[in-house]
Amino acid sequence: MEKRVAVLPGDGIGPEVMEAAVKVLEVVGRRFNHTFEFSYGSIGGDAIDRHRNPLPDETIALCESSDAVLLGAVGGPKWDNNPSELRPEKGLLAIRKHFDLFANLRPVKAVPSLLQASPLKEEVVREVDMIIVRELTGGLYFGEPSNHTNQSGVDTLIYTREEIERIVEKAFELARLRKGKLTSVDKANVLESSKLWRKIVDEKRKMFPDVEVEHQLVDSAAMKIITNPAAFDVIVTENMFGDILSDEASVITGSLGLLPSASVRSDRFGLYEPVHGSAPDVAGKGIANPAAAILSAAMMLRYSFGMEDEAAAVEKAVNTVFEDGCFTKDLASNQERALTTTEWTDKVVDELDLQFVSNSIMFSYV
Repeated sequence: MEKRVAVLPGDGIGPEVMEAAVKVLEVVGRRFNHTFEFSYGSIGGDAIDRHRNPLPDETIALCESSDAVLLGAVGGPKWDNNPSELRPEKGLLAIRKHFDLFANLRPVKAVPSLLQASPLKEEVVREVDMIIVRELTGGLYFGEPSNHTNQSGVDTLIYTREEIERIVEKAFELARLRKGKLTSVDKANVLESSKLWRKIVDEKRKMFPDVEVEHQLVDSAAMKIITNPAAFDVIVTENMFGDILSDEASVITGSLGLLPSASVRSDRFGLYEPVHGSAPDVAGKGIANPAAAILSAAMMLRYSFGMEDEAAAVEKAVNTVFEDGCFTKDLASNQERALTTTEWTDKVVDELDLQFVSNSIMFSYV
C-alpha cells in the first residue's frame, strides 16, 4: 500500500520527535510492504519566521495532497509578544478548521512499568484505559462575536445540531468497539448548548442499544478523572470541556511524553500529534521523549490507513521498550542511565525488527 504523509515538525522539540516517528514508520513500511512518502511543511512559529503566517498556503496545499498529517508541536516564548494573528497556535486552530477535523481522540492508558511515575496511587491508575473524544471545530473557541475592551470581554458559545450529532456518533462507534460504555460530559444544569447536547445524546443512544450511556456534569467528571479514572471507557464532550479534561487526564500516566492524539473527520483523513507541546526548555538537547509522537504515528496507521496489525506492532514495541526498563530523561529514575531521543527510538526500531523475525519464524513452523 502506498500512502503520502505530510510532516509538519513545527517548533521546539517538534522536529526531534517527528524524526523519531518517521524513522519508525519507515521500518513499518519495510517490514509490512508499504510505501510511505514523506513531504515536509511549515506551521506555527517556524512558519511565522519563514512566511509571516502560522499556516501558509503552501502547507495547506501539501496537506490537501496527502493522505494524513503528522504534526510535532507549535508555540514557544519566542512568539509570545506577537499580535494575535501571528501566534503559533493560530496555525493549529486554522488547520483543524480548514480540514474540518471535528473529532479529537486522546487515549489515556496506564503503562504497567510506569505506574510509579503517576502522581496518583498505583491502585488508582493500574486499570486506566480511556479515550476522550473532544469536539474540535465548534463551541467557544470559534464562536462570534468574540472581542474585548478595557471594560468588558465577549465570547460566544454556539453549537449546531449537526456539529453535536457527528461527534456523538463518532464516540458511540468507538465505545461499541471498546468496552461498550459512553460518558457524555456537559453542563446541562446551566448552559443552553449543553441542554441541546444532552438531548441529542439521548436521541442517538437509541441507535446504539449495546452501549451503556451516562451523563455527567463537567465539574463532577473532573473530580472523578482523578478519584476513579478506571471507571471511564469513552468520554465525549464539547470543545472547551474536552480541552481541559484531556489535559487533566494526561497527568495520570505520569508524563505528557506518553500521550498521542488524533484529529479526524468522517473520511479517515486526520492530523496526528503528541499532546506534550513544544517544550522549548529541552529543545535541541536530544533528550525529548519521542513515545507520544511514535504512538501518534500508530494512531495514524489505525484510523487513517486501516492498518491495525501495523499499529498494534508499534504499540507493542513501545510498551516492550518500557518494560525492558528503557526510559528517556523525563521518566528515568536513574538519570545516568537515561537514553537520548535517538537511542530510545532505536530501541523501538530494534523491537519492531525482532517482532518481524519472531513472527517469520513462527510462520515457517506453521
